[in-house]
Amino acid sequence: MEFKPYPDIVWQPTKERLANSQIQKFINAAGVADYDELLTKSDQDPEWFWNTAIKFLDIKFYQPYDKVLDQSKGIEWAEWCLGGKTNLVLNCLDKHKDTDIWNKPFIYHETEAGKKSSLSYAELDQKVCQLTEGMRSLGLGKGDAVGLYMPMIPEVAVAFLAIIKMGGVVIPLFSGFGPDPIVVRLNDGQAKAVVTVDGTSRRSTTVNLKATIDQVRDQIPTLEHVISFNHMGLDLPKQNGDVDWDALTQNMPCTSETEVMNTEDPMMLIYTSGTTGMPKGTVQTHCGFMIKAMFDLHVMSELTSDDRMLWMSDMGWVVGPLEIMATSFTGATLIMGEGAPNYPEPGRIWRLLEEYKVSWLGFAPTIARIFMSQPEESVSQYDFSSLKTVLTTGEPWNPDAWLWFFDKICNKRVPIINLTGGTEIGCGILGCTVARPLKPCCFNTQMPAMGADIIDESGQAIADGQVGELALRNPSIGLTRGLWNNPERYLDSYWRTIPGVWVHGDWAVKDDHGMWYVLGRSDDTLKISGKRTGPAEIEGPLLATGKIIEAAVIGIPDEIGGSAVVCVCVPKPGQAINQALTTELIDAVVNEMGKSYRPKHVVFVEDLPKTRTMKIMRRVVKALLIGTEPGDLSSMVNPESIDFIKQKKLK
Repeated sequence: MEFKPYPDIVWQPTKERLANSQIQKFINAAGVADYDELLTKSDQDPEWFWNTAIKFLDIKFYQPYDKVLDQSKGIEWAEWCLGGKTNLVLNCLDKHKDTDIWNKPFIYHETEAGKKSSLSYAELDQKVCQLTEGMRSLGLGKGDAVGLYMPMIPEVAVAFLAIIKMGGVVIPLFSGFGPDPIVVRLNDGQAKAVVTVDGTSRRSTTVNLKATIDQVRDQIPTLEHVISFNHMGLDLPKQNGDVDWDALTQNMPCTSETEVMNTEDPMMLIYTSGTTGMPKGTVQTHCGFMIKAMFDLHVMSELTSDDRMLWMSDMGWVVGPLEIMATSFTGATLIMGEGAPNYPEPGRIWRLLEEYKVSWLGFAPTIARIFMSQPEESVSQYDFSSLKTVLTTGEPWNPDAWLWFFDKICNKRVPIINLTGGTEIGCGILGCTVARPLKPCCFNTQMPAMGADIIDESGQAIADGQVGELALRNPSIGLTRGLWNNPERYLDSYWRTIPGVWVHGDWAVKDDHGMWYVLGRSDDTLKISGKRTGPAEIEGPLLATGKIIEAAVIGIPDEIGGSAVVCVCVPKPGQAINQALTTELIDAVVNEMGKSYRPKHVVFVEDLPKTRTMKIMRRVVKALLIGTEPGDLSSMVNPESIDFIKQKKLK
């Protein structure tokens, strides 16, 4: 498979930016000469690296650890910070008491209707303590699993931290889930309670979350309590086990002891969907998730206490827990917009950015492509001068969208910190640092200490410019501690393809500047005339025409070439759909990729199915078009897209 990177470097760090960066401070603390030496030493000695990172991040322990890394059970079951005792909340709330952080804003929240609220760190702590004591009064405590089924409102941060503070295991759920995926996850995790709300508003439609829980509570034998916060003022029927949030917390003390936990005790059980069957329950611990994610976000991605973060997401994606933890750990301020980034006004996210003077923005490439298709004034009317850093994740960029975003949003001044990893990783495998220049769509570094590599089918490293599987050769402190109650599936999913190597399931490549690129999931790969090709390579020329805003390229069986190319496209609003457009798109692919990649079909649809992380679900598109079962759909955010695609079934 060939890969053609964008040739030019488009961003360079200034001397001032580099000197004041978190990564330069870490380089100095680590006693290495430069970033290149840091990478080399960290991959050779991950134990040294993580011990250094723990000290730099000033991780708080009730009892210090005796040993940072133990691989006696094998690389697959590495254990970290053995002998230590801590709690994530000790590091995200308790440590800020009696500091300047305590009275600063933790969160500014805004509903779709424009209703605003805020909490300081001191106010957040009081609410967390009261909910912690309230849950303890119900008999909940250390080791108990508690589901979290809430929209992005201040109370979701309160509940997330309170569950962890009492020593529980939080199970974040996507607020758009219907009954079935909730039952699967809460039963798998043996949840004793769930924290929810009466409802939320999505594009001016009231969605009743509590009613969804009520539908399924009898199907979850371990579920004893449903704690509900009255967010919308809905009048809901009461059931046995219902607990009103306000009634539970109002008479509780404003202080509460944080549970002392072993460093490797589970803190969060968060699910990532498989292509079929049960979702995978990834297990994050009190030390692992915090240390890995805070190195990636604070040191590599430059989030500090001076920042205001906006990252519109949901608790069902790992970004939801990440943004709550990262802002509270660093003492930053979180801007939380409930609802969609482009509703009720098309440029809602830009208005929030301007109004709240956001300095650190999290974003998905898919959303950038949507805004590209809108009139220029929908972006140009806003002031982005407060921006310092942009982090993007979720799926691969294409150069046109990256350059548009870098020009219109970043003003060619703000670096785009591209990051890829996954729920199982605890944050990133590849990322960017301001210690190095940037090219469009790139990751300008692997994350330190993970032994990231690009390998062939035998596990051997491949040459720059060649496409292979993204893999890890080292244990990493943020890796999931297995899959919940399913060790064999964990080993089969990640470790047994190449024994002793974590195979992540992404195609990746490095260019001659040492920059990395992810081309998509390896299970989405097409094999055209014997050549393995990632869908992003073919989608790029389609998007570059400017006539479509989204594309999903799939392969269908072909007797001659192995796979035939099918391009499924969402036209730009107002674009005429006719044979001329079809021909233009086919020619764009042929001119860029060659005649063997000539699309057999071009299918136009209104929308493409996406996960809650805005990843296009190509396997679902393929299944619908060829008439097979699409598998697990629980992570889909727009199920209405399915019916239209079914009508386009190929014959």
